[in-house]
Amino acid sequence: MRFIAILFASLVALPAVALDLDTPFGNIDGGEIRLSDWAGQPVLVVNTASRCGFTPQYDGLQSLYDAYRDRGLVVLAVPSDDFRQELSSEAEVKEFCEVNFGLDIPMTTITSVRGEAAHPFYASVLAETGFAPSWNFNKVLITPEGEVAGTWGSTTRPTAGAITRKVEAMLN
Repeated sequence: MRFIAILFASLVALPAVALDLDTPFGNIDGGEIRLSDWAGQPVLVVNTASRCGFTPQYDGLQSLYDAYRDRGLVVLAVPSDDFRQELSSEAEVKEFCEVNFGLDIPMTTITSVRGEAAHPFYASVLAETGFAPSWNFNKVLITPEGEVAGTWGSTTRPTAGAITRKVEAMLN
């Protein structure tokens, strides 16, 4: 019995896995983006690619941002070539998104989102939840307190009720 109590106390004393919201992403417009800069706001982080069958979801990401940005929602696009469907440079990605989708959501530079090269944010999401993007346009919703509120795969549209209900519950 004493062994079980010691084991339990040891497990309780382990630090909780926390999301890495401080390691910067490169900003496609120059400089850096830190998720911690949006502390107190919900953030939907989406790994994207320009040459994917799900690329039309950029329209939904922009619509979601337009609908809720004035109430605090941030939608962050993270272009990634992990699935070999991204253009070869940030300049090409930025132009593609502006010309074809009129995007003005924040966007990172081309970033790895899975495996050993994954950005520390994505590595921390995996450690905390077991979720890693399995394809492009996977979504991670972060609460204003910096916790994972939900994760969704490519087939869940950005404006799906499963996402918007959670977003609305977090907004003032």
